Amino acid sequence: MPDEITPYQDEDHDRLVDIWYRAVRLTHTFLSDSDLQFYRSIVQNGALKEVEIWVGRNEREEPTGFIGLDGTKIEMLFVDPECHGMGIGSRLIKHVQKLKGSTVQVDVNEQNEGACAFYKRFGFVQTGRSELDGSGRPFPLLHLEFRST
Repeated sequence: MPDEITPYQDEDHDRLVDIWYRAVRLTHTFLSDSDLQFYRSIVQNGALKEVEIWVGRNEREEPTGFIGLDGTKIEMLFVDPECHGMGIGSRLIKHVQKLKGSTVQVDVNEQNEGACAFYKRFGFVQTGRSELDGSGRPFPLLHLEFRST
């Protein structure tokens, strides 16, 4: 089935790490190569198993993007750069809203203007800001929340 969303499977791990890496290289231009390697090792060595992952798949059942959740908080959302603009991220957000209900949170890097605009298009509003990211590095985060009425 085209554009299917399925739960994480261990055999997807390396493909999802690859999607993460290529998407971050494209969208997180504020990160140095050493920053990229630092975060890649976190993703490669367990981050995907610490959250609830849903995977967007194409008609060949190959992963095209994924979203990771901790309860009602989006911890990660990455789409294969070759598939940007095809609605995969939007479908993943809608899937989470259907699963998790009326309130969903996300932290987004302030310097990632594309991601900030993406979430705001879905009605997420800023509820706070942190100077450091979750690893204590100097990449400010905007705390956003979606509440349906």
